[in-house]
Amino acid sequence: MLKKILIAILVLIALPFIIALFVQKEYSVLTTVTIDKPVAEVFNYVKHLKNQDNFSVWAQMDPNMNKTYRGTDGTVGFVSRWESDNEDVGVGEQEIMRIDAGKRVDFELRFYAPFESIDPAFMTTEALDQNQTLVQWGFDGHLDYPMNLMFLFLDFETMIANDLNQGLTQLKQVLEAAD
Repeated sequence: MLKKILIAILVLIALPFIIALFVQKEYSVLTTVTIDKPVAEVFNYVKHLKNQDNFSVWAQMDPNMNKTYRGTDGTVGFVSRWESDNEDVGVGEQEIMRIDAGKRVDFELRFYAPFESIDPAFMTTEALDQNQTLVQWGFDGHLDYPMNLMFLFLDFETMIANDLNQGLTQLKQVLEAAD
């Protein structure tokens, strides 16, 4: 009888790890907003990481977080680093990896705490007409095995999309209010 109980316990312990083998590990989010400003003005604003303090939900979660910077903002290689005691913010940094002038900025997000991860993100701008710009904000994420099991319980794509959408709404308000 004891042997059957031990086998049952081992199966219960092993089952989540077996299930995690078949659960996705990658996720991707893309959000958009239309801003009533010329593409050059919008792009010149979003290419500066320090400006994210004015619209990013994550940058606004802890007004007391410690921020440091390396390099020249708005150029490839610029790094914005943050440290917070708030577990929703944690410790990490964001680096500008590539700029396609007037069109796209690619970032690398490096999270150190409360978990470690390196994920790409980007923002694009596209002129819809002379005074209207489509902005896209994208993020790709990855959860290693067996942490990917969390995908069964949490909808990361929706959670991140909500934050990005809120950030784009704030970006629209900031830029359209500036005249």
